[in-house]
Amino acid sequence: MSTIALAFDLGGTELRGALVERSGDVIARVSEPTMAGAGSDAVIGRIIALANKLLDDHPQAQVMGIGACAPGPLDPKAGIVIGPPTLSGWHNVPMIDILGRQFGLPVRLENDANAAALGEWRFGAGRGTESLVFVTVSTGIGGGVIADGHIYHGRRGLAAEIGHMTITGEGERCFCGNVGCFEAVASGTALGRQATRLTAPGDGSALRRLAKDGDISGRHVVEAALAGDATARQLIEAEARWLGIGFTNLLHLYSPDLIVMGGGLSNGFDLLAPGIRATIDERAMAAYRDVPMVRAELGDRAGLVGAASLILWEGEPGTALAMVQNEATKASTRA
Repeated sequence: MSTIALAFDLGGTELRGALVERSGDVIARVSEPTMAGAGSDAVIGRIIALANKLLDDHPQAQVMGIGACAPGPLDPKAGIVIGPPTLSGWHNVPMIDILGRQFGLPVRLENDANAAALGEWRFGAGRGTESLVFVTVSTGIGGGVIADGHIYHGRRGLAAEIGHMTITGEGERCFCGNVGCFEAVASGTALGRQATRLTAPGDGSALRRLAKDGDISGRHVVEAALAGDATARQLIEAEARWLGIGFTNLLHLYSPDLIVMGGGLSNGFDLLAPGIRATIDERAMAAYRDVPMVRAELGDRAGLVGAASLILWEGEPGTALAMVQNEATKASTRA
């Protein structure tokens, strides 16, 4: 068996683990609910249990290390998960140190959106580019930036929280406390919320039928729009405009070779793309309008293969020097 890495993608609802080859091929994977409200000790205990299962099931695997990704904010250099809002009871958790001591292997940690960006850049829609912006549009909006062959981290690894760009002065208050965040107006959650407001239980609308007269999700809007529902189509047009405004900001900020759209709402990419492109053409400066925009290719594998590549491709383009713990960092983490 070729050299592989253990990889973990810690999400707010699902914990995924895998054995991944240097080629990006996933040779085994496991998953279970995250138990997001159970606290860090319980969740890390489940990561350790899943790692042991993968290792026990593949005793011949030449495991070089563990690559993990988790929701931000986190500090990839110190290996600390600082305090993600989707995980209860996580506060400055030294994840690299805990897993490293448990398994005696090198461990690398990355923001989940950054890891997905890295996965798409190395193995998916971004192959062959020098730079890209990956945007995941789902329950929220996240992003990762590959700039000149490296993840762009910024101070403490906190760069590219693109969901919290302010793109309007109106609308719902975001969970971060601000009004007008990209995420608050353009996420799948925001789209579903708008559809729920425009309809009523029992009104016979396609949207409410899909939702079984409950709250409507962004996925329901996409499904109804694909079936030709007029209300859903109008909602998709408005959603595309908000996404186009956000993407225009990203073009001006990062000047990438490519924008890659992932997340649940990318299932409606073909519906959204014309409106996004029209807004970019209207609002972006001319030099930025020819940047391609494509749908992500790897689906829920992106974070896993990106995290694994932190181990298997270490020292090569894509793995920033800031990702590697030095001895001083390790000592301060244990203090």
